[in-house]
Amino acid sequence: MKANEVNQDEELSGQMSFLEHLDEFRRRLVNSVIIIVIAFTLCWFVKDKIYNFLAVPIRRALSEAERREIQIEGGLTGNEKVLTLNNLQEGETGRFVFDQATKISVSVVSPGTSVQAKVTKDAEGKLGLFTDEPIFTSNAIISKGIRLPIDFDGKNLNDESAEERLIVTTAVEPFTLYVTVSLYTAIAISIPFLLWQIWGFISPALYRHERSYVTPFIALSSISFVLGAAFAYYILFPPAVKYLLGLGEDFRLMLRATDYFDFITLIMLAMGIIFQMPAITYVLSKIGLVSAGLLVRSWKMAIVIILIVAAVVSPTGDIPNMMLFATPMIFLYVISIFIAWFFGRKRLSDSQVENLE
Repeated sequence: MKANEVNQDEELSGQMSFLEHLDEFRRRLVNSVIIIVIAFTLCWFVKDKIYNFLAVPIRRALSEAERREIQIEGGLTGNEKVLTLNNLQEGETGRFVFDQATKISVSVVSPGTSVQAKVTKDAEGKLGLFTDEPIFTSNAIISKGIRLPIDFDGKNLNDESAEERLIVTTAVEPFTLYVTVSLYTAIAISIPFLLWQIWGFISPALYRHERSYVTPFIALSSISFVLGAAFAYYILFPPAVKYLLGLGEDFRLMLRATDYFDFITLIMLAMGIIFQMPAITYVLSKIGLVSAGLLVRSWKMAIVIILIVAAVVSPTGDIPNMMLFATPMIFLYVISIFIAWFFGRKRLSDSQVENLE
């Protein structure tokens, strides 16, 4: 009996005193901060690219909200038609209207300005839309033959129109916004290293053979986080923001950039964390701390917690939007039950594992 107790003490020799735990926690916390600072520095150099990537969903939603289609029946002769840009042929002409202030050389063309334009090829043989008459501005005359900011996929070559731009209300807000975006991105890309620090902090409480689960834990958790963030960005966020903008269709939409980016980063980080459920269940079931039976018996409590989390994460309190967030969480919980059933085992000490081998 005493020998078994000695063996168990040796197996859990990583146990530390309270002060040692505090010192270890401080060390891990400092390491995590250093990791995030390094990642933040790298993200700061590509902050504009990160900004543009995160802004894509709101630009599309704003474009749909502001540019509502009006169906007009008939015409003067009945033969009138509307062509998309990719159907234009060389030699066709028409009037081009600038939908935003556009800088051409040293001059700025005001939004609403129109000019006669013609579809033709440039010196390199590339098809484009060019001015067919001069443009007179306040400080210059833009000659005939200037390429207009249009490609033939129907997309403006400028970043976005005035209707699709987010607004800032203070001089320091752009800097604060870039700092926030870079920080959130730094946290996201630091997830594998942060998980390593978390595992390093809790590993002294584990048996020696249980510490070998560190690699699958970090790998699965990192992949799950990326899947969760991507799910929020591509699946959850577009219908949610479309619904919100639809509520304000009777108003002039002017969205603060800071509010939007706080919103989308919160959703992406939250879903990245929520998608950890199967990965954490895998490790805990392999250790023997969680079983499929426990998860099945706790399903009622789990549903309540999932609905609470969905209500917090969801941008609105309505049932459809809340279920949009709750449904994947319920699905992940069901997957976690199967993972625990397949990989679950009773927790064994190192000596018991050696005896079984």
